[in-house]
Amino acid sequence: MKKLLMTGGLITALALAVFGATGGIPANFAGTWTLDKAKSQGLDQRMQNAESVTCVITQDDNTISIEWKIAGGQPQGGPGGGGGRGPAGPRTFNLDGKEVTSEGGGQMGGSNTMKATWSDTAKTLELSTVRTGSFNGNDFKATTTEKMSLSADGKVLTIVRHSESPRGAADSTLVFNK
Repeated sequence: MKKLLMTGGLITALALAVFGATGGIPANFAGTWTLDKAKSQGLDQRMQNAESVTCVITQDDNTISIEWKIAGGQPQGGPGGGGGRGPAGPRTFNLDGKEVTSEGGGQMGGSNTMKATWSDTAKTLELSTVRTGSFNGNDFKATTTEKMSLSADGKVLTIVRHSESPRGAADSTLVFNK
């Protein structure tokens, strides 16, 4: 009986050590999220003027995929203008911390390099995207970093975004409700 208790205790201690080292179970951001313009800050003109902005997130143990749906408002043109916010389709990140590189489409060509990194507590996910290409014969580089976190009840998603492109730097805080 003593051996059984000791074995059970060791297994429990090992499990706690593993979860402690990784910060526990990672946050799950999956769902359909609607932008709360009143609580958000630094919205670009397209999001500010849009009838609605929805962020659809699918997530499993290995990947997270994010697709933005913006109804109304004027589309942004030029390098880095979409920033993953337009109808270009979902962006998919590996959740193991490895970079994913894909070819850029459309008239700008180039490539996208994306990486997801969990915080120490696995409650915040940082997504970084570097987009390179050429627009009207000029090479460009646009970077975006997004830190995603959930409220304690899981009903509010906050994305703190910093982006830099040939248009300059921009910071915003996007607040979404489920």
